[in-house]
Order: sequence, then C-alpha cells, then structure tokens
Amino acid sequence: MTVELLILLVVIVTALAFDFTNGFHDTANAMATSIATGALRPRVAVALSAVLNLIGAFLSVAVAATVAEGIVRLDDVSGHALLIIVYAGLVGGILWNLLTWLFGLPSSSSHALFGGLIGATLASLGWSGVIWFSDDGGVVSKIILPALLAPIVAGLVSMIGTWSVYRITRGSAADKVTTGFRWGQVGSASLVSLAHGTNDAQKTMGVIFLALVAYGEISPDATMPLWVMASCAFAIAAGTYLGGWRIIRTLGKKLVDIDSPQGLAAESSSAAIILTSAHFGLPLSTTQTVTGAILGTGLGKGAEVRWGVMGRMAVAWMLTLPAAGIVGAVCWALAHYIGGLAGVLVVFALLIALAIVIYRRSLRDKVSSGNVNDPPAAPASPVAQDSPVVESTREEA
Repeated sequence: MTVELLILLVVIVTALAFDFTNGFHDTANAMATSIATGALRPRVAVALSAVLNLIGAFLSVAVAATVAEGIVRLDDVSGHALLIIVYAGLVGGILWNLLTWLFGLPSSSSHALFGGLIGATLASLGWSGVIWFSDDGGVVSKIILPALLAPIVAGLVSMIGTWSVYRITRGSAADKVTTGFRWGQVGSASLVSLAHGTNDAQKTMGVIFLALVAYGEISPDATMPLWVMASCAFAIAAGTYLGGWRIIRTLGKKLVDIDSPQGLAAESSSAAIILTSAHFGLPLSTTQTVTGAILGTGLGKGAEVRWGVMGRMAVAWMLTLPAAGIVGAVCWALAHYIGGLAGVLVVFALLIALAIVIYRRSLRDKVSSGNVNDPPAAPASPVAQDSPVVESTREEA
C-alpha cells in the first residue's frame, strides 16, 4: 500500500467523520419543534429522521457537484496537494461543528465545511485558487448569497403561514387543533429530514469525490460512485440517530415557545425551501433556513422571541466561514510543512485530541433524550417555560 493511498484513506475516513458530525449537529433542524411540542417522542424522532436522511441522500447529486467543482480551481492543483487541501478543510469543518455543538449553537455544518476548504485553498494557492465568481455561480452566488437570503425568506414564509393558521383555526377547540397539527408535524418534520438528506449528505459526497479526483481514481467529469453515495448516506444517518440533544434544546425551547401550529408552519416552509435549493444545486444551510423559519413563527403568532439567543446564533453564523477557514489554513500548513503521511497523521492526532477535550467538557452539563425539553440549568440566559419530561434519561449525544 502506497503512502498516497494511505493518505486517501485517511481523507475518506475524515470526510465520513465530518458527515457523522453533520448528522448529529443538524438533527435539530428537522426534529426540534416536533420534540418540543410533543408531536414525537425524542428517540422516535431521531430514528425517523435518520431513516429519511438515509433515503434523501440517494435522491440527487446536484449539490455534490457544486461542492466538488465549485470551490477549488481544479486546473490549478491536483494529486497530493489537492488531497491535503481537502483534508485540512474537513478538519476545520469538524472542529467547528464540535465546538458549536458544545455550546448548543445551531450553526451551519455546510458553511463550516466550505470555510475549511476555502481557508486551506487560500493557504495553499492564494486568492486565485478559490472560485469566487464563475459562469455557473462560484462561492459568492452559490454559498454566501443563499446564506444571507435563506433565513430571511424562510422567516417571512413561516411568519405568513403561522399568522394564517391561527386566523383560520380561531374559534376551534384547542385540543382538536393541537392533535391535528401534531399529526401534521410528523409529516412536515419527515419532509425536512428527507430534504436534509438531499442537501447535506451530498456535501460530503462532493468532498470525497474531490479526494478521488486528486488521487487519480476518477476524472473530474465522472459520475458519483455508488459506494460514495452509500457510505455518506449511512454516516449522516448514524450521526442523526445519535441525537445532538444540546442543539435540539436550543432550537426547540430557547428561541421561541413553540406550539404545534407553529411547528408545522416552520417545518413546511423549511422543507419547501431546502428541496428547492437541492433541485438547483445550491448547497443551502439547513440550519439557517430552519432557524429563520422558527423565528418567523414567533413573529407570526406575536409570541416572545428571545433576541439574545438569536443574537448569539447570528454571531456564530458570521464566524463560521472565517473561523473554520483559519483552522483549515492552519491544518494545511501543519500537514504541508511536516510533509507526507507524517503531516497528515499529526493533524489527525490533533483532531482526535481536541475532540476528546470537547466531549469531556460537554459531560459537565449533560443533555439527553430524557431532559432535552427541560429548562437548561444555566443561571442567567433566557430559557423556555417548564414542560414535561417525555422519556427516561439516556446517554448524552
């Protein structure tokens, strides 16, 4: 087995590890509102989401093509150099995902990955190595602009939907309305999970495709190998089933107090926007879309919106691309200047060490399927009102 093949295998394993973190980091996007309103029990919700993420990953490869061909100028780099760029970008994405999970912040896994790749590319090739603009779009039009527009559009759609729902059901029996909308939430949350699979799993497919191109296994215009699709689908599904309870608590309980009609409006508008973006090959942030939709439901109902929580999320969103980019650039520099397999393994060891530190820190404040709907124990930050515990405590995600 050659050194280059070993490096390729490490890159693929790291890519699947990112896909796994993407799964548990983004479970909240589909299921936070359904868990918060009691439409689904926590463990049932994450199991359903995992299955639908798995199915959704096979429905399209348009987003994967954008990631594989729309960030790095493949004419300027190839072989070992491209493998190191991909690898460093993945490490940047993973570390940002883990850090924001620790603080319960629903930041974008997609932008963490893109930021890592952009940072590593800038460190390696300079400004010209990144496709900022192109006839097909480039980073600005296919990543940055959708990031700015998605939460605004989702918020407006869900605000109008929520307002309409409460107007239509005004005067109806409260228990019948709640029961009906909870069933509706099961369907809409399932659609968000399916949409998430069509969008987010493909991003890792695109990264592995880049690595295979760098190794010379396939050409840039080749079709996506089935084994790449399957491995990414199973990795994101496994991560989804793990739960990501810290972020589920933030989206479901901290931002807005959510009732079933609001949950249905948020999930339906999010699913429509995410599926539309997947159709056009736009690697949209499902996190920002869903968060904008949940915020819109609070405005549409006239409920209290905890703007301090929203402000912390917005700061995390703004920091995602540059922070992951800095980590990606540093990891590229380590791997490049140490050189060869040794450089790759040093970065891999650093990744594992930091992941262990973050996990051990998370044990100080466990959030699990059993207490995800409880008000957080933190003393000062705004929290949601008490709600019943719906399932016995399980091990934290």
